[in-house]
Amino acid sequence: MCRNIKTLFNFDPPATEDEIHAASLQFVRKLSGFHTPSKANEEAFNQAVQEVAVVAKNLLNSLVSNAEPRNRETEIERAQARNAKRFGTNGQTE
Repeated sequence: MCRNIKTLFNFDPPATEDEIHAASLQFVRKLSGFHTPSKANEEAFNQAVQEVAVVAKNLLNSLVSNAEPRNRETEIERAQARNAKRFGTNGQTE
């Protein structure tokens, strides 16, 4: 499940609110063991996602790097090349 959490720092353009929320949701899912919480745990689960998203956004805004910002398209191409090497496919569906 945590493999779905993508690196969000040092990209141009910066990470969006949706990307930060998605990573926060995956993190809370991993910690809690719930993909979808029960009604009894829903409020605590959603609160945790919101709090993690705030902390993640603060972290991303606080970090500095001397490296050039990464390009999303280039990173996607690299990931597809790694997948092709690992799984013997180009990652595209026909």
